[in-house]
Amino acid sequence: MIIKEIDQNKGKICEDILRSLKDWFGIEEATKAYIKGVEDTLFLIACDNEKPVGFISLKKHYSFSYEIYVMGIYKEYHNRGIGSRLVKQAERLLKEKGAKFLQVKTLSESRPNKFYDKTRTFYLKNSFTPLEEFKTLWDEFNPCLLLVKNL
Repeated sequence: MIIKEIDQNKGKICEDILRSLKDWFGIEEATKAYIKGVEDTLFLIACDNEKPVGFISLKKHYSFSYEIYVMGIYKEYHNRGIGSRLVKQAERLLKEKGAKFLQVKTLSESRPNKFYDKTRTFYLKNSFTPLEEFKTLWDEFNPCLLLVKNL
């Protein structure tokens, strides 16, 4: 498995992977926004024999803080350590750029969802700390949990 930064085909890779993950990315407007939004982010892909199987998109907020804008890995590649490797490589890259904080937003546990239970467990395992819940940032049916990590 190779992880590398790319500058081209970000939207296509994002679209292919997110559309395969309907349990996490079932809101069409949000999926379209991610597909368009990744074009202006740092973008790392994980490749299995040259085939992109996962990605992480990093959005800069300030010189010292970035956000995992969106991340996805084909379901058949889940639980192989690929997500953790993408996060670790992103952290190394961001530290080189002088970043001090990395944040991520995900569905809060106040709205039960077995798929997002796995997502939150993943981020906790990767040393993110829940910071705040925003009940209406996205909408009242999708409360947002903000997690952060010191780099």
